[in-house]
Amino acid sequence: MTQSRLLKPGISLFLALRYLKPKRTFLSLITVISVLGVTLGITVLILVISVMTGFERELEQKVIGFDANVVVTNNALMQDWRGLQRIVDAKPHVVASAPFVMGPVIAEFEHRRLTPKVRGIDPDLESKVTDLGKFVIEGDLDLSGDTCVVGSELATALGLNVGDTLTIYSPGNLDALMDELNRMEKDGAKPEELRQLRNMVLPMELTVTGIFRSGRYIYDAEFILVPLHIGQELYALGDDVHGLSVRCDDPYRAGDVKLAIAAEVGETLNVLTWIDLNRQIFEAIRTERNVMFFLLIFIVIVAAFGIMNTLITTTVQKTREIGILKALGARTGQIIGVFLAQGVVVGIFGTITGLALGMTLVQYRNEFRQWLADTFRIEVFPASIYQFSAIPAEVVPSDVAIICVSAFLICAVAALIPAWFAARLDPVKALRYE
Repeated sequence: MTQSRLLKPGISLFLALRYLKPKRTFLSLITVISVLGVTLGITVLILVISVMTGFERELEQKVIGFDANVVVTNNALMQDWRGLQRIVDAKPHVVASAPFVMGPVIAEFEHRRLTPKVRGIDPDLESKVTDLGKFVIEGDLDLSGDTCVVGSELATALGLNVGDTLTIYSPGNLDALMDELNRMEKDGAKPEELRQLRNMVLPMELTVTGIFRSGRYIYDAEFILVPLHIGQELYALGDDVHGLSVRCDDPYRAGDVKLAIAAEVGETLNVLTWIDLNRQIFEAIRTERNVMFFLLIFIVIVAAFGIMNTLITTTVQKTREIGILKALGARTGQIIGVFLAQGVVVGIFGTITGLALGMTLVQYRNEFRQWLADTFRIEVFPASIYQFSAIPAEVVPSDVAIICVSAFLICAVAALIPAWFAARLDPVKALRYE
């Protein structure tokens, strides 16, 4: 009768549950600790991976909104840019294109001088390529006449406000200036030549009509947006430009558009996508996310050692019971099943509670951050550094599935080792002193 009952599949799970909640030993506490270890590991993994994925997606949106999907440039000036623009606009998935001029200048305001970059754009054409308007936090994106829009960090460094006049010195006429100085040294300075030289170095004064914040420090600290004709005048380009900005119907089709344009223009032009221009940033984020996954999975591995410790202790304490079970005809697989089921049960409970707690923290991450700031004065994800008013997060189902499955398998493997040793006990030796 007893032997036939032992052959039933449910006996292993029944005994496993009995061993997990003993009445007069400390093993139940170890079981709770093991479950909490798995729960903590899964919770932290889900939270960190979701936040890092959300950070990457948010950064992508900022890049896509401020940068063009595709940029076409060359190593010199782009002279017949209108003809190239017609070729680019005719390509599949291209929505619009716009010319630009970009280069370093010297900016001065109230005796403060910095060396940012100007980006000369046509406001009407640029509005079809990028979403610059949504990044303006003060004033407007007004680039009519002698005006400019500056980055927020640059405005802070120079003390600029909307309505101030910014003085720009351009290196565009530096060659002509040096030639003139050399000639003056040879011929001797004359009043007419001095006046001519004074005109050559006369700076340009631009009225600040807006201040933008892209969320990327390098842009906010180094960029000044000016009308296209101002940029051309600063660098003495005439009607030439430095390149074309291109917008696609889908930013993730930029690679296809790049290949189509490159096939048309050959190797005479450089065609780069927004991914190419920001490859280092995105690769750094992905690498950091992968490293964090492998580092945090060790929390689950530590919890697995707790499970293994629990089962080894159970094996030692239950030697007599194991001997009786084997003497009554229990198969090796049933003995393994008893201890393996304990690890599986701990893994299941830890995975479920970790998943629930992790998803809850992701949902209320900003409230939790505010609570830490108010209670313990701990500033998590400061906006002044990351330029995000709220902690971004995106839950990817495949990532959550990988985390949960990995944790469960680690718990199962941790249980398998002591289960195998328990199944190999000789019933004669186990019962010798009983």
